[in-house]
Amino acid sequence: MSRHRTGTRSNSRKRGLIQRVGIVFPVAVFAAVAVAGVAVGAAVFGQGSGAFNIAQAVEAAPGSHTIALLEVERAQLTAMTTAARTLTVVTRPKLASPTQVAAATSGAATGGAGGTGGGGVIYVTSTPPNPNTAQSIAYNLMASFGFDPATFFGCLLDLWNRESGWVYDAENASGAYGIPQALPGSKMASAGPDWQTNPATQIAWGLGYIKQLYGNPCAAWAFEEANGYY
Repeated sequence: MSRHRTGTRSNSRKRGLIQRVGIVFPVAVFAAVAVAGVAVGAAVFGQGSGAFNIAQAVEAAPGSHTIALLEVERAQLTAMTTAARTLTVVTRPKLASPTQVAAATSGAATGGAGGTGGGGVIYVTSTPPNPNTAQSIAYNLMASFGFDPATFFGCLLDLWNRESGWVYDAENASGAYGIPQALPGSKMASAGPDWQTNPATQIAWGLGYIKQLYGNPCAAWAFEEANGYY
């Protein structure tokens, strides 16, 4: 009887030990992995902070594709930042100087329709434009500025065809605006508060500008052809 009981107690101890080891061992393994993970995270994040350290932490996981995506995004941001810091203004908007205008318009204040005036200015003939158009507004306003439309409208037509296509809200990257491409567009406020939307206001300002600076539209057109601006 005593041997039998002793054997039973021995077997019970073995089964209890196995059960305890079977439960404790996985828990111990999990705890060890967690501790190792914390150690790796501390080593990585101890070097700094921010997205780059997060990427380093992710890289610690073997076979992860996340780090590759983060590296691509970081490279793109670096390239964009570098490019933004190297932007420079390569040129300034061209404006006619009084000396250039004087040279181009010397002896060109008069001339006949379809002929060549002084200073090599070509007078372009043109038929009257269609009514109810921006061109017809200009044609009808020219006489009030001292320009015979039969003589000078063809030059004005070519000039503003090239500058804006006679579009009242045409805008250039340099800031020039409207049919006459005033630079800046707010200059045309001197001709009326509706300068942004009214072709008549823009045309009146443009004709005044041409008269003051060039003398007539054909002289302005000659300057435009020679220099690419007026």
